[in-house]
Amino acid sequence: MSNPLFYRLSLTMIPQVGPVTAKKLIETLGSAEQVFNTPKSDLLSILGEQDKIVENILEKKTFKKAENEIQFIEDKGIQVLYYQDDDFPERIRVQPAAPALLFYKGNASLNHHRTIGIVGTRKTTPYGQDICSNIVQEMRKYDVQVISGLANGIDSVAHKSSLENGIPTIGVLGHGLQMLYPYNNDKLAAEMTEHGGLLTEYTSTEGPDREHFPARNKIVATMCDALLVVESPSRGGSLITARFANDYFKKVFAIPGRTNDTMSEGCNSLIKNKLADLVENGEDIAQAMKWKAQSNIANIQTQLFIELDDQEKEIISVIKKLDTPSLDRLCYETKILNSEMASLLLNLEFKGVIKSLPGKRYIQTA
Repeated sequence: MSNPLFYRLSLTMIPQVGPVTAKKLIETLGSAEQVFNTPKSDLLSILGEQDKIVENILEKKTFKKAENEIQFIEDKGIQVLYYQDDDFPERIRVQPAAPALLFYKGNASLNHHRTIGIVGTRKTTPYGQDICSNIVQEMRKYDVQVISGLANGIDSVAHKSSLENGIPTIGVLGHGLQMLYPYNNDKLAAEMTEHGGLLTEYTSTEGPDREHFPARNKIVATMCDALLVVESPSRGGSLITARFANDYFKKVFAIPGRTNDTMSEGCNSLIKNKLADLVENGEDIAQAMKWKAQSNIANIQTQLFIELDDQEKEIISVIKKLDTPSLDRLCYETKILNSEMASLLLNLEFKGVIKSLPGKRYIQTA
């Protein structure tokens, strides 16, 4: 079989082959396919005499599982993101232990120019629900993408509020896309695939095992520019996510609560120990992140738009509609040749109307 995805899946499905090992093998040997065609002695040399992993590679027992996974991916319309591809989330790619493969179902860009993670307890209070909803609503004018873990409680409030306010929202899962956990969020998840997306590092054979959720929290922390903890007891997944965010030098914010409120113990502790900044509303977050409101950008855009020719206006319209489209997608949507498109995009960058992102993607700046 010559399908690169088949070998990438086969490699990442091998027991004891984590992201670091998989990427080491791929980068040393040139491709996942070549890993399976490499002699035992060479594999042992690369992996430092890890006999069991080498044995698992040579036995090729994951080939059938990979075939089944490809069938599942095709049937469900899932996008597989490879760490060397342009559309792989750039914020995740830069982490050494980032997954080699991610599985995505949705239509929102995973390289949005502003992202905020919102997490909190599953046993939320009306106070937490209200303040979470209000902050998401306030975030609308700052053109952000909201990321959370699709759990009950604050996660669900953040996702629902995002959809209500027309904000793209990404749910990071601790299991494969063959199911949804918690099950009561199935309608919410379906709506998110239309106005955001669902992302996971797990194949369809992986269920919601306990050990998967810290890894899920790490992805949330990695993907966000800022993390907001709304409500949290003294222990829990939200604090794990906050710890990861601090480790990755992300800005962490927390909503304070009453000193005798167990659902605010975690937030108060983060603030007290200077692991998070105290915020009361969305404006506090925007000010700390130096985010400008979209309305201000729109005023500048109106002035500049009349200075653009028809092709440039069409390109801007597509970028606005699709949210960080790639060069190829812009060519497809506008029917402009690749060589001509490159020149037009460069001219728009000189005018300060757009900005190029990693992976030949573009965002509107004015």
